[in-house]
Amino acid sequence: MTEIRHIVFDIGKVLVHYDPDIPFSRLIPDATERKWFFDNVCTSAWNLEQDRGRTWEEAESLLIAEHPDHAENIRNFRRHWHEMAPHAYEDSVALLEGLIDDGHDVTLLTNWASDTFREARARFPFLEKPRGVTVSGDIGLIKPDRAIYDHHVASFGLDPAASLFIDDSQKNVDGAKAAGWQAVLFTDTGTLKADLERFGIAA
Repeated sequence: MTEIRHIVFDIGKVLVHYDPDIPFSRLIPDATERKWFFDNVCTSAWNLEQDRGRTWEEAESLLIAEHPDHAENIRNFRRHWHEMAPHAYEDSVALLEGLIDDGHDVTLLTNWASDTFREARARFPFLEKPRGVTVSGDIGLIKPDRAIYDHHVASFGLDPAASLFIDDSQKNVDGAKAAGWQAVLFTDTGTLKADLERFGIAA
């Protein structure tokens, strides 16, 4: 096994909680209606295009043209975004900071819209502690596309085989492996500590 010299964290659902249901359980109280809205209007695929760099203005106008009766809640998705990311996971953040304090090279690689990431960075100061971050919305590339992993490697001078990627999405973990990285699926901090120890990293 190649010695790990670089540790790369995803952010959403690994370090910071994310759940659109938090504001929308209030905005659309009926669970069936809310599910329909997320399945048919503000879908994951629609939101992913903002992670790829599409502006919210364009995203909203496209969707409102298709679903004019839902215009207010389409706008509410961005308007209430701050409620969707209410807190960090303290145990994950403590692990991240411990790795940095121990001298490990830690960077971040996230699918995140540019403007909402800037908000998150202002709210969660620990996001400044790693050596750097690749934000999908800033570069027009998203996980699990090979290009975003290659971009991160080039930006931060990483050796892919000596890089360990941590993400809560199996397809993003698989994407990292296809790009020549080591990678593990994040489920909880205890499991992550065991994974790191398996790679020879005390956490």
